[in-house]
Amino acid sequence: MPQSPRPTPPGETGRPSRPASAPGVDQPSRPAAAVGVDQSSRPAAAVGVERARRRRPTIREVARLAGVSHQTVSRYLRLDSTVNEAIQQRIGQAIAQLDYRPNLVARAMRNRRTGRLALLLPPGTAISSLEVLAGATAVAHEAGYAVEVVTLDGPAATRADRVRELADSGFFEAIVSFTPLPADATRTDTGTPVVVSPHYDENMRGIGELADASAIEELIVGLADRGHRRFLHLAGDYAHTSARCRRDVFLATIDRLGLEPAGVADCGWRTDPARQAVLDLPADRPATAVIAANDILAVAAMSGAVRRGWSVPGDLSVTGWDDNPVAAAMTPALTTVRVDHDLLGRHAVTTLLATLTGTAAPERGRPVTTVKWRESTGPAPAR
Repeated sequence: MPQSPRPTPPGETGRPSRPASAPGVDQPSRPAAAVGVDQSSRPAAAVGVERARRRRPTIREVARLAGVSHQTVSRYLRLDSTVNEAIQQRIGQAIAQLDYRPNLVARAMRNRRTGRLALLLPPGTAISSLEVLAGATAVAHEAGYAVEVVTLDGPAATRADRVRELADSGFFEAIVSFTPLPADATRTDTGTPVVVSPHYDENMRGIGELADASAIEELIVGLADRGHRRFLHLAGDYAHTSARCRRDVFLATIDRLGLEPAGVADCGWRTDPARQAVLDLPADRPATAVIAANDILAVAAMSGAVRRGWSVPGDLSVTGWDDNPVAAAMTPALTTVRVDHDLLGRHAVTTLLATLTGTAAPERGRPVTTVKWRESTGPAPAR
């Protein structure tokens, strides 16, 4: 008696058995090609695009669609200026059509080039950091690099581990940190350059060149030359290195020039104490000049002068720091100190690029701070 054919166990035919459909569950429709649609009538390029989109497209598929060699596509991706405009346009269209994205890790494994730099910052919201990043990004883009901003937080050991992880990942050709790093953080297994340009502490407060207060001396000397002898300082929050430095330079300069201090008011960046400090100046021996730690405190000082019936600068000269956009538009326009944050970012990345090429970093060329003399300062009043 003939034997009934036995069921074929799953996998014996080289294909896994298909599970039974769950009751009430719709099965996905089959591709058009599987139900008899003739693909031969479709343009080859369209078929190629559709196939590429089912998986990650390759540089060779971009080259095929653009009608060029894959070496030319590679030159295009490196921003090589020898690729003419017509070919650039074709390659750009092919990249967009295929939604091609370079495999950075594969590229790094081949030639240690990814075209990317990492910019490291501590957590925080300092407005100045946006200007620093703008300068850094501009220089990187001019050199053909993309940038990625990475936030570093946690204790020193954690931050050091994070830097080494980034350096050894293969995603970045070099790293610049705008916050201090432990010494061992810059020693990486891959030799990826790490340049430290410390402008912010771990809480995004200005340090280094951002805390340089030498312009305070220039303000005092300039006012002393106009006859001022009695000065009041409106200080910021001493948790900030910059506030401490501005106070210290104020006191040292007053002492060196033999001028008379009217005091240091600890305002902590708050307007009410700054205004009150001017209101509390003695009527018989008031200060004739106020050196404020920032523009906001300077505006508060001007408000206090108005409440006392004093004119600025007729009775009281006032200076600030930061060159807030409003400073030049005020009446009177505020004498202040401009800090070129953009320049700091540009110089940091320029130094990084010099490290990559093994060349000497160029000199910065101009100072970070500049005193902007305006209408809020004038000769000392005759009293």
